Amino acid sequence: MSEKADCINWVEVDAPSEVVLPYDGLARPPEDVESTKILLEKLVVLKLNGDHGQNMGCIGPKASIEVHNGLTFLDLIVIQIEIQCPPIITEDPVSGEGNSRKDVCHPLDQGDIFTSLNNSGYLDVSLAEGKEYVFIADSDNVGAIIDIISLSSTEILNHVISNQNEYCIEVTPKTPTDVIGSALISYEGRVQVHYLFDVQLEQLTQPFLFLLSFCLSMQVNDVKEVEKFKLLTTNNLWVNLKAIKRLIEVELLKMEITPKSKEIYGVKVQQLESPAGIAIHNFNKAIGINVLCSRFCPVKTTSDLLLVQSDLYTLNDGSLIRNPARVKPSDPLIELGPEFKEVTNFLDRFRSIPSVIELDKLEVSGDVWFGSDIKLKGEVTITAKFGVKSKLPDGLVLENKV
Repeated sequence: MSEKADCINWVEVDAPSEVVLPYDGLARPPEDVESTKILLEKLVVLKLNGDHGQNMGCIGPKASIEVHNGLTFLDLIVIQIEIQCPPIITEDPVSGEGNSRKDVCHPLDQGDIFTSLNNSGYLDVSLAEGKEYVFIADSDNVGAIIDIISLSSTEILNHVISNQNEYCIEVTPKTPTDVIGSALISYEGRVQVHYLFDVQLEQLTQPFLFLLSFCLSMQVNDVKEVEKFKLLTTNNLWVNLKAIKRLIEVELLKMEITPKSKEIYGVKVQQLESPAGIAIHNFNKAIGINVLCSRFCPVKTTSDLLLVQSDLYTLNDGSLIRNPARVKPSDPLIELGPEFKEVTNFLDRFRSIPSVIELDKLEVSGDVWFGSDIKLKGEVTITAKFGVKSKLPDGLVLENKV
């Protein structure tokens, strides 16, 4: 555990509005092809597989889940990068089979990425090639793309380079449903990311209970208050490569450990993690940029998977683009029952993914099976009686039905 993993005095904590910049206020970089190419040549793109998707019943890498039109998360990432950047070839790639052992409950942390870059030699190679920044994002966040068409990401890259910001984290407006997550805070004169996880104190064992109980008892209500912390941090990070090297060489890259409750293959565990975002306080001139909500679209549950597989999105050069036919700015609210929790069961229960363009809310519970070419509109609730298998016929249209 980091020696700096001390309790926070919440009286001194504030929302760091002075270092959070609105995306709309960023200067636009030159839009000609040559200037854009020069800018992107300074960037390394790194996508993290994250956990193994245990909460979705995955037994292999989460990036191997099919997302849209038969393409996996990994397929989409490769297509995006191939279009704009040369790939990095390695003679010894990581196996796509993953680790299916049920007793593996402590995966590599996101926070390990900085030392991994250094120890693998890729950090030195990137610096030698003239790279300046690394863009780090989760593979299951389909909104975390390098988009040269709308310039949304090149504007961020241009800003951090021009202003010598060693670290930038993208943030989005927080909603009342965003209870578990992280908040950007200002504390002891520096910007920090504070993670809130659903930790049950009675489940913690010594020595972690002694170290964490006091901190957690003080933090929960404050971080859950949307009015005080209005921005949700994403895992979209822009980090200066030279700064990473400097901090590692002088052993000043401190990574605090945070607890997280998980259910892995039916076993409830307390997992200790060091998210990459927590490193922000180590870097000089760290900032946050308030981006469009479209840049934060993580797939954490099968309810999320239903949305990205549906006609709510269209595919363009490996990027999922929101379907312009969707009139309402917000996504439909999807609540699938436990029968749909695991990916295999989820896929089996849909002959094809229903149309949700005109859907506001969907609640499904019980043993429900969907036919093909079904359209859902308005608010729809589907409930199968206990012990009864409910099959929805092909071509069914449900609008404001219970």
